[in-house]
Amino acid sequence: MSLFRRLFFSKSKSDQKSKERHIEDRSKYMPEIDLPIDESFMMNFKRNGGKFLYCDQDEEVLDSFDKILLENDWYEKNVCCFDIGLEHKFSGFNLNFVKQSSASFFFATCEYLIADSGAILVSSNQLREKKLTELPDNFVILASTSQLVKSIGEGLKGIKNKNRNSIPSNITTIKDFEPQKEKDFLSYGSSSKNLYLLLLEDL
Repeated sequence: MSLFRRLFFSKSKSDQKSKERHIEDRSKYMPEIDLPIDESFMMNFKRNGGKFLYCDQDEEVLDSFDKILLENDWYEKNVCCFDIGLEHKFSGFNLNFVKQSSASFFFATCEYLIADSGAILVSSNQLREKKLTELPDNFVILASTSQLVKSIGEGLKGIKNKNRNSIPSNITTIKDFEPQKEKDFLSYGSSSKNLYLLLLEDL
């Protein structure tokens, strides 16, 4: 059983709450605990306000996607998507795949998941030349556990290695997932998104 499965489907809710309280009670001035990369991402991603759906296999991805659509009443709505592979894979959900930003949500993959900040690294491979502010407020991102990296530097190096002939442009991170939350000084100017992460175990 993977770490993600153990963390999110623990039999004891009291144990889970106790662990979360221990994390929250730590002073921000105390040294960081050196956590495994997957646990570090999960904690930081949730702290940023992201919604996380862990999937063991492709069938679970489709089932979780269905639940997201039902929860938000997105069936038969427009979805902004630039990925033909996603269009084919999710063609059975009665969605209108469009390229316009005025859709109900944006659906894409990503480059990497950044553990030390809980951010999602994307590029023109996913966004084309659109700025985050030009895309819908709601995001659904499909990623796999093999895309987890410790830092943004490691992610940028991975992008460079994967795209030696043509490095993508428009490289940016999404790390603020609470659009209604009042921004503090450090997040001023960033683009918040109501974001669901569908994470497929592939390791």
